[in-house]
Amino acid sequence: MKAFFEGIQTLFVDFLFKPLDFLRSLELSNWWLANIVSWALVLICFKYIIFWCKELKSHKDNNEENQDTTAHSFLK
Repeated sequence: MKAFFEGIQTLFVDFLFKPLDFLRSLELSNWWLANIVSWALVLICFKYIIFWCKELKSHKDNNEENQDTTAHSFLK
């Protein structure tokens, strides 16, 4: 059983985390490039927030949104 968990450790430490180790070592020379994963996640979240706001506006413009306080059964 110990060999199984050591195999998982080897997989992650020696193979899957190598790109992140490279980004960590890059931080001293180029901060922007070292944080590229964080910036990518920020941009993805920003895109979906804009998408969600557009969808909410389109439902509100079509009067499809139920703003009644009893819209949910637990609020009756």
